[in-house]
Amino acid sequence: MYLSASEQHALRGIFALLAEDQGEREIRERIGWALLDLLHADQFASFVWDAASGSFGQRVALNMDPANLDRYAEWHQHHDPITFVLQSRRRATRVTEVMPQRALMRTPFFNDFLSRDGLHWGMNLHAFHGERALGDLRIWRCRGRGDFGEHEKALLDLVEPAFAGALRRAQLRPCIEAQPTAVRPQLSPREQQVARAVREGLTDKEIARRMTVGVPTVRTYLRRIFGKLGIERRSALAGWRAPGPDR
Repeated sequence: MYLSASEQHALRGIFALLAEDQGEREIRERIGWALLDLLHADQFASFVWDAASGSFGQRVALNMDPANLDRYAEWHQHHDPITFVLQSRRRATRVTEVMPQRALMRTPFFNDFLSRDGLHWGMNLHAFHGERALGDLRIWRCRGRGDFGEHEKALLDLVEPAFAGALRRAQLRPCIEAQPTAVRPQLSPREQQVARAVREGLTDKEIARRMTVGVPTVRTYLRRIFGKLGIERRSALAGWRAPGPDR
C-alpha cells in the first residue's frame, strides 16, 4: 500500500496520540479531528453501542449540529437503514457498499437527518473486543468531495487496532485503580522493578543493563506483568502503582 508523505506524517501522529493514556471520550474526539484531515472529510461522529439499552450513546461529534444529533438520539437511530449493517462488517466500510447512494437519498434517514448537516458520502468503522462494542468512527464528506475509495478504507483499517487498544486501556485503567490494594494483582519484586523502569521511560536494553539480566529476561517479565494486570501495552503501566513508596 502506497502512502504519501503527508499520509505517513498524519498516521504517525494518530498512532502517537492513541499510545497516550487518556479517557475514552478524549480518544474519540482527538482521533476524529485527525481523521478529518487524513481522509479529507467534513464531518465526524462517534458513538458507543449499548446492547442493554439497544441504543448508541456517549456521542462525540465534529462539525455537526447538536440539535440534529439530539433528534438522532431520540428517533433516527431507531429508524436507521445503514448503521447496523455497517456495524456487522467489523471493518472500514463505505455506506455505498451497503446501500446505493440513490436509494439512501430516498430515505427519511437521509432527508430528515443526514442532509441537514450536509452528510452525503459516508464511511464507518466499528471497533469491538470480542462481542463487546468499544466505539465507532463515522466519517462523512459533503456531496462535492465525492465518495471514499479503497485507499481511504485501507487507511482507516490501519488505524483500527490502535484505536481499539486505546479504548480498551482507557476502560481498564479505572477498574485497576479502583481495586483495593489487597485485591490488586500482585507483582513480584523483580516485576515491580521492571514496571517502575518502564514508567521511567527506559527501553528493554536499558532495563536489562540496570538489572544485569538479558533482554529476553526483561521481555519475559513484561509478558508476566501484562498478563497479571490485564494490559497489552507499555503505556498502560503509567497508571499502575506498586505498594509502598515509589523509588
